[in-house]
Amino acid sequence: MALNLKPIGDRIVVEAAPAEEKTASGIYIPDTAKEKPQQGTVVAVGAGKKDEPMTVKVGDVVLYGKFAGTDVSHEGKEYLIMREADIYAVIG
Repeated sequence: MALNLKPIGDRIVVEAAPAEEKTASGIYIPDTAKEKPQQGTVVAVGAGKKDEPMTVKVGDVVLYGKFAGTDVSHEGKEYLIMREADIYAVIG
């Protein structure tokens, strides 16, 4: 099923990776102490600016800032809408 949420301009829609459930040493993290993930998968990409084409594409796994983007709920799922400039790196 395709996502029927189309970002405008240089914005992208990212599905955030789930927050860590436990630490590397095996300690479980309570819900109140979990940090907002800074990694996610691009699920929709806008057309870009007139003189700057988009460099990310659907399916890319990206790293972004802790406070980047706007949280949006669509069809029961949580997404982030952010500008392409808020992305620090593409993984892989």
